[in-house]
Amino acid sequence: MSDVVRQLLEKDRIIDTINQLFIATDNRDWAAVRGCLADHVLLDMTSLAGGRANEMAGEQVAALWEEGLRSIESVHHQAGNYRVDVQGDQATAFCYGIATHFRRNRTGRNTRVFVGSYDFHLVRIEDRWQIDSFRFNLKFLEGNADLERND
Repeated sequence: MSDVVRQLLEKDRIIDTINQLFIATDNRDWAAVRGCLADHVLLDMTSLAGGRANEMAGEQVAALWEEGLRSIESVHHQAGNYRVDVQGDQATAFCYGIATHFRRNRTGRNTRVFVGSYDFHLVRIEDRWQIDSFRFNLKFLEGNADLERND
């Protein structure tokens, strides 16, 4: 197989890992989320909540998202405009992303939409690509910022 074809196949596998992360999150398949993540992940959501990036176990990231999304009825991620750079057993990836959260509540303000981009670092471990760094870059948030707190 030529290097060009191999490179294209690896890029496709990396994009598939990222898409699987989003789809598994939307489906609340926490085992599949965990499978997309390396044993240790640098998680940076500071554009949403301030603070600083944290290194944590992949299992902790999945548990954090499970807890954070528990009260949300539906979650939908849409991603695109992928840019991937593969360097041996490591890769960086960038994409645009939109995450929509839905929760019926008495206010009638049932949705919240996060619009931004993602920066990923991935490592190939036993012929699987896994995410070991995840940063969300918020451009803007629209809708009910207090969705979890509205009954």
